[in-house]
Amino acid sequence: MEACQSAPMQNRLLTNYLQRICALDSALCIKVNRSSHYRLVRWSFRLVSRLGDGMFWYAIMLGIILTQGQAGILPCLHMITVGLIGTVLYKWLKGRTLRPRPYAVHQDIWLAGKPLDKFSFPSGHTLHAVAFSMVALHHYPELAPLIIPFAVLVAMSRVILGLHYPSDVIAGAILGALLATASFLIL
Repeated sequence: MEACQSAPMQNRLLTNYLQRICALDSALCIKVNRSSHYRLVRWSFRLVSRLGDGMFWYAIMLGIILTQGQAGILPCLHMITVGLIGTVLYKWLKGRTLRPRPYAVHQDIWLAGKPLDKFSFPSGHTLHAVAFSMVALHHYPELAPLIIPFAVLVAMSRVILGLHYPSDVIAGAILGALLATASFLIL
């Protein structure tokens, strides 16, 4: 028996593995999206998603400036810089991957929120929620009880509303964490 498999066999195994991951991703997306059929769930997560568009983070920065004065300017500039870089990063990736949103692919998924664009990978809302959270908590760890639950709800909202697959959200979270970590080393 050969120690290594042939290249076509390896490609077939990789293809099968990726197909299983995509099927699991889609199945989980469909299952989670079903909760949006409940009016209270749908309205709650629409609100969270809308606040995650930026309003929540702007309010946090305003609160920091109002309570910290000049000492809050640099942390807010840090958040703004990370946010701008995050926007460029996720838009660039979406333009390269061109992954359609789940509601556009699966008739079982009900669109319960407004998409900002046509593509789903990665989740920009989640990228920003994680990056902003990490930067804000780096400077003001006492904000954790407010910021961490909100960031988790933003990530959940993207799948519940039918706008993203779970893998889009995971990728957005990883990218947001990497972006924030890199900013700590540079800024």
